[in-house]
Amino acid sequence: MRDDAIMRIQSMTKVITSTAALRLVEAGRLGLDQGLEEWLPELASRRVLSSPTAELDDTVPARRAITLRHLLTNASGYGMVIVDSPLQKAMADNGTEAGPEPLALGAEEWITRLTELPLAFQPGQGWRYHHSFGLLGILIARLTGRTLGEHLAQDLFDPLGMTDTALWVPEEKLDRLPAAYRLGNDGLVEMEPAGGGFYAGPPVFDVSHSELVSTARDFHRFLRMVIDGGRVEGEQVISADHVRMMISDQVSAECKTPDSFFPGFWHETGWGFGVSVKTAGTLRGRYGWAGGQGTDFYVDRDGTVGILLTQVELGEQMLPLVEEFQALHEPTY
Repeated sequence: MRDDAIMRIQSMTKVITSTAALRLVEAGRLGLDQGLEEWLPELASRRVLSSPTAELDDTVPARRAITLRHLLTNASGYGMVIVDSPLQKAMADNGTEAGPEPLALGAEEWITRLTELPLAFQPGQGWRYHHSFGLLGILIARLTGRTLGEHLAQDLFDPLGMTDTALWVPEEKLDRLPAAYRLGNDGLVEMEPAGGGFYAGPPVFDVSHSELVSTARDFHRFLRMVIDGGRVEGEQVISADHVRMMISDQVSAECKTPDSFFPGFWHETGWGFGVSVKTAGTLRGRYGWAGGQGTDFYVDRDGTVGILLTQVELGEQMLPLVEEFQALHEPTY
């Protein structure tokens, strides 16, 4: 693997789009607790299931608007459903269920189908992973009047010198895009070829709800900015106050329910804006997150950065590698 390989970082994207959104807050373009219907009219007049496993027509009106804070904290009411329910089946049937396969719907079609379904809970009163950040990408695109990729390039990547981070890999760099794999019973199964697949070349539809490719160098440069209180080379990219909010737990205890994510997730763990946060134990203060294609990162309180970049889909067989990576640095403070 060459050291400038351009990797599919998937959910590691969330901390980057969170930063882009907070920059818009600091520019006075929107507020953390402002309703989003002006840019996402599909979110108006939401219906909410009477319980997360209720029938799809067993709903009540939403008591409040969905806000930017709800998107950043996975509290919008949209998200992955991990228990068998009518909502889980409906998301699978209409193509909005999250999974390992590349996007099959453009941003406009995706949000239209997603918002045909009710919320799993009242905005701000639960936690479900993933879909809030797809909505966040579309919000940024509509608010700024350009695609998410164009906005991130001009607002973050160019100023930070993140020259290889984007929503897709241009033709002249395809020799640096490795193959993507899944572990099968007999070893690695190639899911996307080297220099090919979903991220190779311009997409066929708007991918403002999609995720990024990046390199170790670029992602490290981004994390150094966060560690330095939002500054890079003397320039304030994001305020220190917003950095502190981003890397501290923003989820109330009432929202950390067993059905919200996989078993044991909330044990000594919280969620900030786009990252998980260790709230207790020897790793208290560590923040980071993983990507579904075998990537992971963490930052410890002493400034130590860990970045893991494979291109093998996360699963039970990959967990020992991720756990070994996370144990490489054990803080003593």
